[in-house]
Amino acid sequence: MSLTSKLRDFNRKELASLAFYAISGIIMLVSLPLTGFPPHLGFLGIFSLIVAYMQFKGRSWAPWLVGILFVAGIVFSLYTLYAIGFSNALISLGMIAYAALTLYFSLSILLKRSL
Repeated sequence: MSLTSKLRDFNRKELASLAFYAISGIIMLVSLPLTGFPPHLGFLGIFSLIVAYMQFKGRSWAPWLVGILFVAGIVFSLYTLYAIGFSNALISLGMIAYAALTLYFSLSILLKRSL
């Protein structure tokens, strides 16, 4: 089965969540050397890529991984907002956007599929 025929099986919301998890994982892994190699950023980046792959493959335990990533992503973004105290506007806006998108895509996946 080719990639394009596999992608046609997904609706737009599922495709957008796949793209969000994959892109956020890549961004976290690319920014790893720029931030001094914090382990939590690498963990979240790798875990986001794993969640995107498991969603793409349609595994039955993928919603469990989405739930774990939801908690870890929200805690990461809120702690980062608390630690920088909104002193850096660009990072603050990025963390607010990451938290909002994580909330939206995680809840849309978790409410669509039962655990």
